[in-house]
Amino acid sequence: MLLTITTTYQPATELGYLLHKHPDKCQSFALSFGQAHVFYPEADNQKCTAALLLDVNPIKLVRGKGTTLQQYVSDRPYVASSFLSVAISQVFSTALGGRSKDRPELAQTPIPLTAKLSVLPCRGGEAVLRELFEPLGYKVITQRHHLDEEFPEWGESRYFTVELQHTVTLSDLLSHLYVLIPVLDDDKHYWVGDEEIEKLLRHGEGWLANHPAKEQITKRYLKRQQRLTRLALAQLTEEEEDPDITEESHDKEEAIVEKPLSLNKQRLNAVVTVLKNNYAKRIIDLGCGQGNLLKMLLKDSFFEKVTGVDASYRCLEITQERLDRLRLPRNQWERLQLIQGALTYQDKRFKGYDAAAVIEVIEHLDLYRLNSFERVLFEFAKPQTVVVTTPNIEYNVKFETLPAGKLRHRDHRFEWTRQEFQNWANTVAEKFNYKVEYQPIGEEDTEVGSPTQMAIFRGVGSGE
Repeated sequence: MLLTITTTYQPATELGYLLHKHPDKCQSFALSFGQAHVFYPEADNQKCTAALLLDVNPIKLVRGKGTTLQQYVSDRPYVASSFLSVAISQVFSTALGGRSKDRPELAQTPIPLTAKLSVLPCRGGEAVLRELFEPLGYKVITQRHHLDEEFPEWGESRYFTVELQHTVTLSDLLSHLYVLIPVLDDDKHYWVGDEEIEKLLRHGEGWLANHPAKEQITKRYLKRQQRLTRLALAQLTEEEEDPDITEESHDKEEAIVEKPLSLNKQRLNAVVTVLKNNYAKRIIDLGCGQGNLLKMLLKDSFFEKVTGVDASYRCLEITQERLDRLRLPRNQWERLQLIQGALTYQDKRFKGYDAAAVIEVIEHLDLYRLNSFERVLFEFAKPQTVVVTTPNIEYNVKFETLPAGKLRHRDHRFEWTRQEFQNWANTVAEKFNYKVEYQPIGEEDTEVGSPTQMAIFRGVGSGE
């Protein structure tokens, strides 16, 4: 079985430092079931490819088990399976752990990577393959194999040649492969016990808890053992909840800074006006928090469907409690839906809306995750209208209670100037076939602009 990893990050030969394997050498490693070989078919400054070739010894697999001839003849030596996961963990252990002695910063930097698996079994077909990798931001290219090339009428097999493309850290790529390869195969070559839960949680940290298919992944990874699956899912549920969220504190810090301007109310009113002006009746609020916008939309009979999405289950509980206090007719409640989900994972539940509202959300995302968020929203969900608001960092000097150099909220990963926000929005619009315009929110200052900046994206041909 063969796995290749290619990068065009320059100089591309830095991949050797990340994998801890020199591009000029061919190295071999003894494993309990055979040998692993690492070599580089190509290695220059523009492009570098590392290959992991796994030579599984079929006799070692069955020796001493009183086996029959049928057990000697199998697909295990030739297809990506749990054997490859074990090889990744042993041969690329340093890279899998996100460490690099010589390039520590690069090990934590997303770079363009392409992983190619020569033969990958997939129980459930291509749909399952895409359900597992596309929510993580991968572009998936597949070629399905016939049972026999000379007899195509025999039908197609469950085997694929798969290419996965993404800008991601090498550690994340290897973690995704380590977990998802045996999940696709829906089997493991060794006995599965409680220690497998720890492996799953360790290699799934940061992505599995919010993956739309986490239950299926967990069940298959643990060989459908109900007790282990229940324990793992319980721990994943704890991970996805935000321990810092309380009923009243989630937005308080930023609200205290902006309170003298009544900025939150101005922001919500501006967004609702835009939605109405664009005749958007089915709205999805991505990163809905405690439901301030949802509350306004539910009160207005103009909107036919209102959906709130947040990664925090606790936040959605608070939202539901707050909305329950509204005295609305029963038919008004039928318009509401609350969904737990992450904005950087593709989710088919995000589709089918006239407009998406992303209100004071993007600044809470790590910059390197913005690319995944953009694809989820503008390429996958692709509503006709998208409204994005974010703080204008230039205006921060006007807030008397905000110390110099501080952002408006401790959870903000960044705050953009007006030019930085427009550069980002213009790039997104061009890339995903939208047009974009900008509106200030709050009183404008001649030197530093308005406190909040808003971008309104409209799909080309949507009737602006």
